[in-house]
Amino acid sequence: MLHILNVFKINEAATEKGEQTRHEILKSALRLFRDQGFDATTMRDIAADAGVALGAAYYYFPGKESIIQAYYKAVQAEHENKISEALATRKMDLKERLQFVMRSKLDILENDRKLLGVIFRYSGEPDHPLSCLGPGTAESRRESIEIFTRAIEDEKLPKDLRQLLPISLWALHMGALILFIYDKSPQQQRTRKLVDGALDLTMRLLSLAKNPLLRPFRSRVLELLRDAELLPDFVTQETS
Repeated sequence: MLHILNVFKINEAATEKGEQTRHEILKSALRLFRDQGFDATTMRDIAADAGVALGAAYYYFPGKESIIQAYYKAVQAEHENKISEALATRKMDLKERLQFVMRSKLDILENDRKLLGVIFRYSGEPDHPLSCLGPGTAESRRESIEIFTRAIEDEKLPKDLRQLLPISLWALHMGALILFIYDKSPQQQRTRKLVDGALDLTMRLLSLAKNPLLRPFRSRVLELLRDAELLPDFVTQETS
């Protein structure tokens, strides 16, 4: 039994050390990407900055693309934590919840607008691991859409609208991120103002979209999205 416990402690220590090494490589890579750009930075640069062998850098990250994917996951995790805390401790109406979701994402990314360009650079290459609509980023898309699903879960909505709304809000947030990259106004106020205005319109349109008379229209939109394979796999096909 003592031998088993000792082996467990050794393995646990090795895992912790490995996670720390991975974290240092990721931290160095993101710092270099921010300072000198994604294209100008090599894996050798990253390994040297992190103080590890080049082989170790490749062991944890097969390439720069996998580092950006890890960055996506870190951003998503931070965003989810902020949303969970806000929903648990604040009393907000739907508009306030959606504003918090949008604004908190912009706050997280405020100093990384150059890195955001990598997200959209490969949008025309569906099979590229960093394509914002490709299979390599499917998990990030799912998690992002699920955040909007959580933001609306307390609302009384028709089932088909409950399916459509998170996807529509996710698309709005992706469009805002494109403007965010180019926005040189102080603290990207132009983008933030656009988001607030778009959410005002969304609230007005939502009150109309709930109308039972628009059910055939909502069903048709869902059908079109399914036919175009634009609905995420986790979105149920059940309608009201």
